[in-house]
Amino acid sequence: MKARRALSEFRNEPLTDFSLPENRKAMQNAIEQVRSELGKEYPLIINGERVWLDKKFASINPANKSQIVGVFSDADSDATNLVERAIESAYEAFKSWQFVDPEERAEYLFRAAEIIRHRKHYFSAWMIFEVGKTWAEADADTAEAIDFLEFYGREMIRWAGPQPLIPSPLPEKNELKYIPLGVGAIIPPWNFPLAIMCGMTVSAVVTGNTTVLKPSPDAPTIAYKFMEVLEEVGLPKGVVNFLAGSGTIVGELLVAHPKIRFISFTGSKAVGLKIYEEAAKTKPGQKWMKRVVAEMGGKDAIIVCEDANLEEAALGIVQSAFGFQGQKCSACSRLIVDEKVHDALLDKILEMTKNLKIGDPTEPETQMSAVINQKAFDKAISMIEKGIEEGGKILTGGKGDNSIGFYVEPTIIGDVKPGSTIEQVEIFAPVLAVIKVKNYDEALEVANDTEYGLTGSVYSTSQEKLERAKREFHVGNLYLNRKCTGALVGVHPFGGFNMSGTDSKAGGREYLLHFMQAKSIAQKI
Repeated sequence: MKARRALSEFRNEPLTDFSLPENRKAMQNAIEQVRSELGKEYPLIINGERVWLDKKFASINPANKSQIVGVFSDADSDATNLVERAIESAYEAFKSWQFVDPEERAEYLFRAAEIIRHRKHYFSAWMIFEVGKTWAEADADTAEAIDFLEFYGREMIRWAGPQPLIPSPLPEKNELKYIPLGVGAIIPPWNFPLAIMCGMTVSAVVTGNTTVLKPSPDAPTIAYKFMEVLEEVGLPKGVVNFLAGSGTIVGELLVAHPKIRFISFTGSKAVGLKIYEEAAKTKPGQKWMKRVVAEMGGKDAIIVCEDANLEEAALGIVQSAFGFQGQKCSACSRLIVDEKVHDALLDKILEMTKNLKIGDPTEPETQMSAVINQKAFDKAISMIEKGIEEGGKILTGGKGDNSIGFYVEPTIIGDVKPGSTIEQVEIFAPVLAVIKVKNYDEALEVANDTEYGLTGSVYSTSQEKLERAKREFHVGNLYLNRKCTGALVGVHPFGGFNMSGTDSKAGGREYLLHFMQAKSIAQKI
């Protein structure tokens, strides 16, 4: 593959305007195309070869649980053998891939971006069926995947160029080069099944590493479709190996393997901490300390001050709390509101929430759909019940219906006390806890009183209050007078503090450094 021509400056991929008839028709056509492809069987991919197994598992549509999206060979059924094969394949591929020119590696990403851009509605439609995203949420996910491909390709070219060093007082030439780490385990989540999975994979690949991709069992089809794109652009065999499994066995073996050099993980705090602990154990034959890049969730808060624009705040809260059924690590699950505007704000939020259209995500008017699976449904209902037990009051919602899909009503619980279960535990569902405070000091105190620190937002017309938030609100992504979801690649480098993870800052200028190591070279002249 030839090196790419001169590149334009990075620009975020535009979102689709579905009010235009031609765009609406294009998405409807893509949905029908994907509908015709549902239920197919898919293999594993090791060193470019299809591996079919007798034991299978199914990915189902959470909005219509009788509908099978894809059937996969289950790598958990022969995990020890398959993990070994995949890692060896990646290890062999690394021997040559690490020396491929960075611009050539970036070119694979740019070509993949072109393909996905050309088929954007097709990829979005898969997310509508496999994880229950609405049209707008799926379109944003696809756009973000394109952004990651374009941004990380450009960033690799930048990091491969000359790096600034202080001139030496000695007669020598000095260089600083970034080189790849080795073989990595990529363990992405289901909630951004194209964007995050793509970003995690290609950031490792473009920096010269090879990988074993273990997709979420709730979203393997989208990952497989992405693998097809990588094959289409001619990515060498073994650079990305695909091991879909129904449970945790494959992931656990990958993390523990001595030839794994790094683990890139996005998911729950419990799993992230387990990975962090296991990765710290050196195994016989292991020559390195494994690097862990982890994004583990949040318990994100929006603070509304007494001087806030309540219309803007209400809209941002509803969008942040109930977009994609609250299944974003950046979602607002805590509303902290000054008592002086509490009632007026709640009136506006309740009106907006009650007008949300809940239903089948294939329908263009749907604004909310089902949560991902039975486990998520059960947790949401139990946490709502827990909120009531601990003194909370259901203001709207509170019920679920899993007869057709895993539907949970958008739920707002008032009178929540700081420190209560639903104010502290990540629920990952459309459940918003409302905490009334006396003043801004108390608001910041409550906001910071969790083990997480991912996103947060403050609504206020006082610049002094906003400046305090910049100093005192301890989150990795702080938003002022806007919603706390919707980070853009390159614009809002994403990652959080404390138990929200390693503050990786995905989509930022330093993110690729997680997958490289610096080599200083001095030559006497």
